[in-house]
Amino acid sequence: MDIKFGTDGWRAILGKDFTKDNVKRTTLAIGKYVAENFGFEKKILIGYDPRNKADEYSFYCAQILKEHGFSVEYSEKIIPTPILAYNAKIKDASAIMFTASHNPPEYLGMKFIPDYAGPATSEITNEIVNNIDKPFQNSEKEGCLKTVDFSKEYFQHLDSIIDFEKIKDLKNNIIFDGLYSASIGYFDKILNDKNIKFDSLHMSHDVNFGGGMPDPKPKYLKELIEKVKSTPNSIGLANDGDADRFGVINEKGEYVSPNEIILILLIHLIKKGYTGSVVKTVGSSILIDVVAKKLGINVIETPVGFKHVGEAMRKNDVIIAGEESGGLSIKGHIPEKDGILANLLILEALATSKKTLVELQAELYEIAETKFYTDRIDLELQNQNEIQPILEKAKSIKTVSDYQVTSIDTKDGVKLMFGDNAKILVRPSGTEPLLRIYFEADNEEKMDKLKLITVALRPSA
Repeated sequence: MDIKFGTDGWRAILGKDFTKDNVKRTTLAIGKYVAENFGFEKKILIGYDPRNKADEYSFYCAQILKEHGFSVEYSEKIIPTPILAYNAKIKDASAIMFTASHNPPEYLGMKFIPDYAGPATSEITNEIVNNIDKPFQNSEKEGCLKTVDFSKEYFQHLDSIIDFEKIKDLKNNIIFDGLYSASIGYFDKILNDKNIKFDSLHMSHDVNFGGGMPDPKPKYLKELIEKVKSTPNSIGLANDGDADRFGVINEKGEYVSPNEIILILLIHLIKKGYTGSVVKTVGSSILIDVVAKKLGINVIETPVGFKHVGEAMRKNDVIIAGEESGGLSIKGHIPEKDGILANLLILEALATSKKTLVELQAELYEIAETKFYTDRIDLELQNQNEIQPILEKAKSIKTVSDYQVTSIDTKDGVKLMFGDNAKILVRPSGTEPLLRIYFEADNEEKMDKLKLITVALRPSA
């Protein structure tokens, strides 16, 4: 089978395409990439999340690389992706993480993390894919393999970013939903070590993630939402399967969108003295542009995917960078999304402001002076060949209903802007003959009218 790296590594169904043979093929392709670009002296770190067989296949990968002459450091336990990535940075090493992030339990994956500690760019993953099934010579020196606890340095690093003494003064009740994820044993340990009180649920690793999904979205946080609602003055926090994404529930038991969290933290970090730009993707809310403009902050927009966001972080002076799917990072950290850091920053922002999350959300919309509404329509197609003609058609559209297109962006799909307060984004799904059409406007009537674009874009139109 063909092994392909998507926006964040190679993922496949365990036992179907994610097999021992394909793990070996991918491991050797990564080893060849590291050896040819950095030499066998480049250390390789390996970690895994709680998924079925992630420990088994990751150790198999470690043994293969050791046999070929690499010095391999293998995590002694389940580890969050951002912690492994941070260690790649401080050890000047490459890393391989066995995870399928927020995907269903039957999936497993391999993610290559270069020494800059962010997602591998397309140039790197293309080279790895081209290496598959090509000969790979062993080093003349013998390799070694040792197990390591990667958490100590990461925890020390957080001490330099987060004011834990402030968080101790927080009046909110903290409820952490472990969601059976990799953050268990890490986020809770941080709070315990700092004597910060919290309540919790789902605090055990489970390959089936409790029969749900390791995705911190409202649909999978129902028990957390109910616990928040039944506990006065409380907020809920959660992470996805490998702890690089976050989910937040406010004091009313409402899900707080990642777009809002990014802006609340942007304002908090500016008050802490941070300077620079904010990075967002084409799929992120116009709200970020509106608030950043009012704050005098430059916005850098990238294609969807944290590999693009992380690259922008590495090339620019950035306060905070994030994406609408629940990933963020900040200046002084790593160019990789980190759900543990996000949770701690939220607690710090609440403690510092002495306000509730609901109040911080309200302040956000006072700055913006408007509220935005969003929706999405999936346009199913017969085959992949229909995608490009429709994207070309979208580029040629000048008006939708009564609204004039004021600008077009094609860095990722086709984004049509209608002044400062409305947009349509048309993007291919990447895995199936499907176009996702995203709508955003400052009132629902306008958004409903913009949806008429689907009539013009249908293949039969």
